Amino acid sequence: ATWTKSADVERADSGIGQMPARKWRNRASETLSSLQAWEAHRPCTDCGERDLPVETDVQNCNQRRADLCEKCRKRRTERKESVLEFVNTEASYGEDLRIIKEEFYLPMQAAGLLSQEQLQGIFSNIQELIDLNESFLEILQEEIDQAFDQGDDDLMTVCIGEIFLEFVNMLPAFQTYCLQQSSSVNMLNALEKEKELLRIFLNVSQNDNTALRRMNLRSFLMAPLQRVTKYPLLLSRIIKATTEYHPDHGSLREAKSRIESHLEHINMKTKQEGNTWTLRSFRQDSKKKREVINIEMRETALKTVGWLREETRFVMEGSLQLAQPPDGQWVKKGSKTLKFQNMQVLLLVNMKRVSESSLESAEPGPVKDAVLVLIRDKNNGKFHLLREPLRLSNCIVSTDPDCDDTFELIEIRREAFVFRDSDRARTHHWFRQIRRYSRELGSWKKRRNALPNIMISTPHTRP
Repeated sequence: ATWTKSADVERADSGIGQMPARKWRNRASETLSSLQAWEAHRPCTDCGERDLPVETDVQNCNQRRADLCEKCRKRRTERKESVLEFVNTEASYGEDLRIIKEEFYLPMQAAGLLSQEQLQGIFSNIQELIDLNESFLEILQEEIDQAFDQGDDDLMTVCIGEIFLEFVNMLPAFQTYCLQQSSSVNMLNALEKEKELLRIFLNVSQNDNTALRRMNLRSFLMAPLQRVTKYPLLLSRIIKATTEYHPDHGSLREAKSRIESHLEHINMKTKQEGNTWTLRSFRQDSKKKREVINIEMRETALKTVGWLREETRFVMEGSLQLAQPPDGQWVKKGSKTLKFQNMQVLLLVNMKRVSESSLESAEPGPVKDAVLVLIRDKNNGKFHLLREPLRLSNCIVSTDPDCDDTFELIEIRREAFVFRDSDRARTHHWFRQIRRYSRELGSWKKRRNALPNIMISTPHTRP
């Protein structure tokens, strides 16, 4: 009977008494308040700071942009504007090239105003520049359209630097055009004075052809020079608005470095040929920038290793001090006993991209080879190699705590080199980069934890 009576009493709650239940509700309320407080001060998805404004109008709020602080919102807006400016100005430049061909070159050719040789002298390699611009602009526009289709209104997935490096071979085409510009203008001036029909055609075109915007042929012929000198400025604007961890940040800097090197090289060649004009807009801007590495060193290095330009990356380059120790006792005596000489050093990496299209993958493929190219300081206007390139797959790189201002590179079964930079931090950076590729490519990489004198048997360490 007692069991039946107790069975009739069925609990309607979960078995938690009133006091525990009240505590649970209070704790849930506190948790909800904490979540709401965190949401009100959630970290910015770009920089991690917690100064986001509280969004009150949920319907009109773009949730993705609501996760950004005011500073990062502004930066994304600036980056989008800079990217669109790059693409739009490239399209405008392409329109000027089309005008040169369709409004000047083809009519002059059809009317027989000039011979083919004279046309070639005035218009140079304009067709090559047109082809490159069309391909470059097509990829840029596809990248923009794809970003908008995927809902990327800020164009954060657009990698201008990566695309620019894919078309880095257009820079020699600009160089050819720029170096012939002075002779082209001189030829045009001479022919205009000599041929009355040519002079009449140019005057009528400028005044009556609305497509020319009352600009003469000489103004349009300057378009490639103006475009190539504007690339560093446009890339600088994108770099300024791109965070360091963005996947395109490194490519943007490399693209800017390459174009600056080519412009400096064009200026140098122009002076050597005795021309009075220079790429003034770049020279004025370059005064505020770091010293640009002369492109002749890169050309020398590429010619030496024989790699394709599009598969080559210049990881590091600059001046280092080099010494060749006669034996292994220099570490005990210190680096002061070594005789150092200044040397230009380039760290080149040869890699295959995972995909031929930058739209599919912005990441490079595996490293196939890496070398150090040692170049003596310029003598008599030319660079000279100290020796054949050092292949890092055959080298071991090490440092000693007692000589932390230097690092040693041993070429297996051959020579040893000691390097240092005037700045100790930069010396360490060189060491880490060279060691990275040496370990990655070395056939002994599975035994990387072993000491160098155990891994290999060099002539001076054999018993």
